[in-house]
Amino acid sequence: LEGLAARRVQRLVVASSMSVYGEGLYMTEEGRVADACTRSLDDLRRGQWDPLDKDGRRLTPLPTPETKPPTLESVYALGKYDQERLCLLLGRAYKIPTVALRFFNVYGPRQALSNPYTGVLAIFAARLMNNRPPLIFEDGLQQRDFVNVKDIARAIVLALDKHEVSDTVLNIGSGQAATVREIARALAEALESDVEPEITGQYRVGDIRHCFADISRATALLGYRPEITLDAGMREL
Repeated sequence: LEGLAARRVQRLVVASSMSVYGEGLYMTEEGRVADACTRSLDDLRRGQWDPLDKDGRRLTPLPTPETKPPTLESVYALGKYDQERLCLLLGRAYKIPTVALRFFNVYGPRQALSNPYTGVLAIFAARLMNNRPPLIFEDGLQQRDFVNVKDIARAIVLALDKHEVSDTVLNIGSGQAATVREIARALAEALESDVEPEITGQYRVGDIRHCFADISRATALLGYRPEITLDAGMREL
């Protein structure tokens, strides 16, 4: 950032992450929005996978907008949030138009199968290609938003070209929710594999339950609309 301040650029687009949200947005049974939901270690130990409201009642997951306050549940999320904030601060201080794009679960061709941080689709594909079942944490019903790398690339170009859009964060996802269990089975079908996923019932501290994107702000400000369906994207992957 000091280098950018010394040699001013016309625009700065930073790759942020949906991980900054922690849990996504939820709605209570009374129709109130709940934006600070978490799961305790005790919840996970007893297999209570879905967050509950303060009275122990179920919550309904909603598309997560940029207005949801961050809830940092992992070191990775903390690092991405720091990066996003630093870039926006730099942009304001040095008059560099800056946009932070919060990417959801990105997948696509040429993902590294050997990299454990590359994403769940590549990990599942590697196991299926070796005739081994994808290992799914919890019950597999956690919901995510899988967005194709080609749509990500289009969003970056739009963010670079729309000079009137700056000093803001934008969700870049597909705008569609899919469970991890659905993803594993759909990927097996794309690979013509009859290997069923293994639902382990195990958990990882720091994992979130549901988070999928509200992309209406990116559509309104950038004209962003995802074009690659999940089925077509997985066949290409």
